[in-house]
Amino acid sequence: MTTVVRVTEVVLFHHARGRTDGVVAFADRLRRSGHTVHTPDLFDGATFASIEEGMAYVEGVGFDSLIDAGVQAVQTLPAGLVYAGFSLGVAPAQKLTQTRPGALGALLCYSCVPPSYFGPWPDGVPVQIHAAEGDPIFHGEGDIDAALELVDRVPGAELFLYPGDQHYFADSSLDSFDADATELLVQRALDLLASTET
Repeated sequence: MTTVVRVTEVVLFHHARGRTDGVVAFADRLRRSGHTVHTPDLFDGATFASIEEGMAYVEGVGFDSLIDAGVQAVQTLPAGLVYAGFSLGVAPAQKLTQTRPGALGALLCYSCVPPSYFGPWPDGVPVQIHAAEGDPIFHGEGDIDAALELVDRVPGAELFLYPGDQHYFADSSLDSFDADATELLVQRALDLLASTET
């Protein structure tokens, strides 16, 4: 008898430094477990040496325009997706989870938008939020408050805080990379994807 394993389809949106090699490497970790992972490039190939440079680019293009680009990037994909984002990429990931019918789950890394911003959270859709416990951006710009609100509102929502103070700790191409924290994040992400296979 042949066992059929369902493949979960994921869309992973990059952070403000662009679709770096580390973002692609993270997607590859999920692919090695059999999942299909799309990594749309919202910056048309541009990458930046710092978060500040990347955010200056975002301000020039327009934050809402980048969210819209993320929404457009999935229009040819099926409805049943897990939406994932790193920092800046959390905004389109969270919007799609909350507004595009059929979302299977959300993986929000380094950031979280207040849940009321995009409307109600869809019933039964799991969500994980991941951040470093000492990350000054996550804790200083209101993301932790949004994350706690989301955990309070959504049954089964999970917030994971990791040792350290780096924002992009799961990007292996950057100096902020933390291999141990990333390994744990990957395993938890795979648990989330497995939960969508029932």
